[in-house]
Amino acid sequence: MHDFPPLAPLDVHNRELLARVHPAEHRNPTPAGRYNLVVVGAGTAGLVSAAGAAGLGAKVALVEEHLLGGDCLIAGCVPSKTLLRAARAAHEIRAAQPLGVRAPGGVEVDFGAVMARLRRVRAEIASNDSVARFTGLGVDVFLGRGRFQGPDTLEVAGARLGFARAVIATGARAVHPTIPGLLEAGFLTNENVFHLTEQPRRLALIGGGPVGCELAQAFARLGSEVTLIHDRERLLEREDPDAGSILERVLRREGVRLLLGAAVEQVERASGEKRLRVKHAGGLETVAVDEILVGAGRRPNLEGLGLEAAGVRHDPVRGVEVDDRLRTSNRRIFAAGDVCMAWKFTHAADAAARIVIQNALFLGRRRLSALTMPWCTYTDPEIAHVGLAPREAEEQGLALDTYLRPLSEVDRARADDASEGFVKLHVAKGKDRILGATVVARNAGDLVSEISVAMAGGVGLGRLAQVIHPYPTQAEAIRQLGDAYNRTRLTPRAKLVLGRWLAWRR
Repeated sequence: MHDFPPLAPLDVHNRELLARVHPAEHRNPTPAGRYNLVVVGAGTAGLVSAAGAAGLGAKVALVEEHLLGGDCLIAGCVPSKTLLRAARAAHEIRAAQPLGVRAPGGVEVDFGAVMARLRRVRAEIASNDSVARFTGLGVDVFLGRGRFQGPDTLEVAGARLGFARAVIATGARAVHPTIPGLLEAGFLTNENVFHLTEQPRRLALIGGGPVGCELAQAFARLGSEVTLIHDRERLLEREDPDAGSILERVLRREGVRLLLGAAVEQVERASGEKRLRVKHAGGLETVAVDEILVGAGRRPNLEGLGLEAAGVRHDPVRGVEVDDRLRTSNRRIFAAGDVCMAWKFTHAADAAARIVIQNALFLGRRRLSALTMPWCTYTDPEIAHVGLAPREAEEQGLALDTYLRPLSEVDRARADDASEGFVKLHVAKGKDRILGATVVARNAGDLVSEISVAMAGGVGLGRLAQVIHPYPTQAEAIRQLGDAYNRTRLTPRAKLVLGRWLAWRR
C-alpha cells in the first residue's frame, strides 16, 4: 500500500496528533471471533462506517496502517482550510482601504506561526478521529497493514480477522505527472506541503483543479510569487465556465501568474533553484522557483490489500469496482470513499459510508446514484455546485431554463464589497423542478446547501420565493430567483384576467 511521508516537524502539536491517531503505546486487541463488520482504512468513509455500525450494536474491527483520520484530517480538508483562513486574513487587511480602513504598517505574515497554528488546530480536531474515541465506542482498533487472506478473512499484524461483512475504505493518494527531471528535482504534494515551516519565495503549482487553485491563491496571499501551470485552457474545467472566468480574473488580480494550455516539458535543479521548461501559447520559457507543488490528480490505494484473494475486482485507475449499492464482486465486501468513487470529497465518503452500513448490515437497498451531491472549491470567492450542469442535461436529453442573479444586484454582497459572483439555477424547462445550480460567492459552500435541501426534498424554485430570508443576506439571491421564476408564470393572458379582476374590485 501507499507509504505516507512521516509527519514533520515533530513538534508538540504533531506529537499530540500522533498520540491521538497512532499512539505508540497502543496494542492491538485479541480478535473477537467473527466480526459483523471489518473496516479497512480509517479515513472518513472508514471512520463513519465503524462508528455507525458500532453504534447500532455490531461487532466492528477497524484496521489502519498509518494515521486515523486519513487524508481529510492529515493532508486535506483540515490543514488546507486552516491555511486558507490565514491567507484570507492577510488579504482582507490589504484589501480594506476601499472600506475606509487603513493599515499604515502594511501586512507582515509570520509563516512559521501560520503553520504552527495549522498543526495545533489539526491536533485538536484529531480527538474526533482518535484511537481512544473509537475504542470507547466498542470498536476493536488494529494498527497495521491489512491484507485479505480469503473471501471472509483479513490478516493484520499477524492476527486473522473473520468477518460476515467488510468495507474497503483505503482512500486515494496524490499522483504526479511523468515529467523528465521532476522526481530528481523534488516536489511537494498535499501529503507534505503542510510540513513546510519556511515559506517558499517562489512557488510553481502544476494543476488547475481545486487543490491547485486553492493553494495557489493561499500562498500568493501569504506573500509567495506563484505561477500556476495548467494543461487545459481554463481552470476548474468541471465547473461552469462563467465561474472559472471569475476565478481566473481574481487570481490574476492577486498576483498569481497563470499559464493555461501549457505543458511542463522538463524540470531541472541548478544553482539552488528548480527550473521548469514550460511550453505554452506564448512559446517556450523557463520558470525558476524554489518549490514545486503538484496537484494533478489522485489514484486509489489498492496495493497490498490482497484483493485477488478476496475475489474483489479492481482497476488501478478507477479503483475497486462497485455497483450502485457499493457492493464489490465479493458480495460480503463493500467499498466506500475515494478508493471506489468518482466523487472524491469528504462529505461524499461520509454519505457513502451510511449507505454501506444499511446495505451491508440490514439488507438495505440504498443507492449511490440517488444522492444529491454538492461540492465546493474553497477559493475566494468560493465556487459551489450541485446537480446537473447544462452540458450534462443536454447529454441526457433534458431541456433547461436557467435563472441568474449576479451578486452585484444583491444588497448584502454590495455592502460586503463581495459582489464578484452569482447564483445560477437550472430548472426543467417550463417547470420549477431544480436540476442543478452553481454559486460563486464568498460563502458559496453555505449557500449551495439551501439549494441541495430543496432538491433533495423536491421543493421547487417557485416555492423558494415563499421562504422568508433575513435581510440583508447573500442567500436572499436564492429567493430573488424564485421571484424571477414566478414572474414567468404571469403570462399576458393571466395579466389581462388579473387586470379585469382588479378593475372590477375598485
